[in-house]
Amino acid sequence: MSPRYVFLDPDGTGQGWAHLVVAAPTGVVHQTQGGGHGCVPYEQEGYLIPLFGRNLTEDLEALFVGELKGWGTRGRQWPDGLLARLRSAVAAFHVYGSAHRDDTWPAPLALDESRLAKADEAWVPVLTPDGPGYLTWENSD
Repeated sequence: MSPRYVFLDPDGTGQGWAHLVVAAPTGVVHQTQGGGHGCVPYEQEGYLIPLFGRNLTEDLEALFVGELKGWGTRGRQWPDGLLARLRSAVAAFHVYGSAHRDDTWPAPLALDESRLAKADEAWVPVLTPDGPGYLTWENSD
């Protein structure tokens, strides 16, 4: 069976959304645009978890759009200060429940530093209670 493709924010008029795509053999590939002004296409097969909250992506936008000027970051070397800010911004996101847990206590996401070279604006590799995934949000371009 061919995979199904779902493009997040297909018309580019998103209103402050954020999602977690957890890698899994679902047959559904979630696609999005990241990389700031680079408009880089990204995709991951898995399941989608919408994330909710006020000013949800504020710290990520301050880092990627403010500090890094929206030019994308894939493959960059992360100085200690910026890396600490990225870790903190990612850890602010929590996932409730899990396919592998019976409890409903929220678990924080963690930056997957083994895949740090793949980090970019609107596409950050993370570790979830269910394994690797990507944190994604509306690209700034």
